[in-house]
Amino acid sequence: MQKLTIAFAFFTVILMASCANQSTNNNALKDSTSAPSKLAYQQEVANKKVDLFVLSNKNKLSVSITNFGGRIVSFFVPNKTGGFTDIVLGYDSLNHYLHNSEAFFGALIGRSGNRIAKGKFSLDNNTYTLAINNTPNALHGGPTGFHNRVWTANQTSSQSLELTYLSADGEEGYPGNLTVKVVYTLADDNSLQMDYTASTDKKTVVNLTNHAYYNLNGAASGTINNHLLMINANNYTPVDSTLIPTGVLASVVGNPFDFRTPRAIGDSLAVVNQQLKNGLGYDHNFALNRKPGNDLQLAASVYGPATGIFMEVFTQEPGIQFYGGNFLDGKLVGKHGKAYEYRSAFCLETQHFPDAPNQPNFASTVLLPGAVYHTTTQYKFSVK
Repeated sequence: MQKLTIAFAFFTVILMASCANQSTNNNALKDSTSAPSKLAYQQEVANKKVDLFVLSNKNKLSVSITNFGGRIVSFFVPNKTGGFTDIVLGYDSLNHYLHNSEAFFGALIGRSGNRIAKGKFSLDNNTYTLAINNTPNALHGGPTGFHNRVWTANQTSSQSLELTYLSADGEEGYPGNLTVKVVYTLADDNSLQMDYTASTDKKTVVNLTNHAYYNLNGAASGTINNHLLMINANNYTPVDSTLIPTGVLASVVGNPFDFRTPRAIGDSLAVVNQQLKNGLGYDHNFALNRKPGNDLQLAASVYGPATGIFMEVFTQEPGIQFYGGNFLDGKLVGKHGKAYEYRSAFCLETQHFPDAPNQPNFASTVLLPGAVYHTTTQYKFSVK
C-alpha cells in the first residue's frame, strides 16, 4: 500500500506540472529530426581522424557521438506525441567544439572528474601538480583532459561504440600510463549505457564520467527549472566558496537539497542558503543511498513536462553531481543557431566524490598497477 501511495503521489505531481506547463514551449512536442552532419566532424585534430558515429535501436532512438572527447552530440528520444526530441546541448560541427568557451558539452571526463583542490594531491609521499583551469582548482582532468583528446573509435554494431585512449604518464600532471576504454551501448529498452574500464602501470587516481547537458523539453527550449527531479540521496557534500567539498556529509532534510521525492528544480532556488550561494545555484555532489552490492541502482530521475520524457539514472557509483546550468548565459550559440540560456540545461554526472584524493573520509579513487577500474552508468528513457 505504501508503494502504491508513493507512486500515486509521484504521478499526481507529474500531472500537476504537466497542466501548469501546457502552454510552455509547444515546439518541444514537434518532431526534432535534424541530425548532425557527419561531414561537419570529419577532419583531423592533432593528426588524428575525427568522425561522427550514430547508434540507433529498434525503437528509432538515435544518439550521435564523436570520438573528439567521446562527446554525445545529439540524442533523439520519443516524446509524448510520438515524435522525437533532441535532449542534449551541443554544437553543429567539430569546429564549434574546438573554438567555443564551453569545453565539456557531452564529453567524457578524466582522468579525474570534478574538482581537485588547488590542483594538487599526494600518493606515497609524492606530490603531483595539475593544471589550474577553474581557479584556484583543477577541474575535469585539466584544460587538455579527456574531453579534448581524440579517442580511437570502433563501432562494433549499430547499437554500440567502443572508444579507447592511452593517457601517457605525466599527462596533465597525472602519474602512470593509463589505458582507458569506454563503451556506449544503446539498448532496445531505450537505455544508453556507459561502461568505463581503465588500467595503469603506476599508482594513480581515476574518476571517469560523462558531462552531457540535458533538457528533456528539447535542447535550447528554455528553462529546466520546471523539470521534476528526484535524487536518491539522504546526504550531500557541502562545498566552500571555490566548490571544493568541506569533507563532511550533510543531511538534505529541511533544506533546498532535498530531492528524495520528485519536485521542480526551481522550487527552492530563491531560498536564502549559503550552499546555493556558493554554487550559484545547484552544483553539488549527492551521496547516493546504495544497498549493499555493486549492481546498477537508481540514482536519480527527471521528468520534462512539455515532452513527457522521463529519464532514470542507474549507476554503480557512490555519488552524482547535480549541476543546474548556472554558468549558461545565452552567449553560447548551439545547434541550429539557438542560444543556450541561463539554466536551460542540467547535468547528472555519476562519480566518486569531488576532491577524493585529498579527502580521507571519501571513497578512494586510487588505482593500482594490476588492478582494473570498471564502472557502469545507464540513462534510461520512457514517456509519461
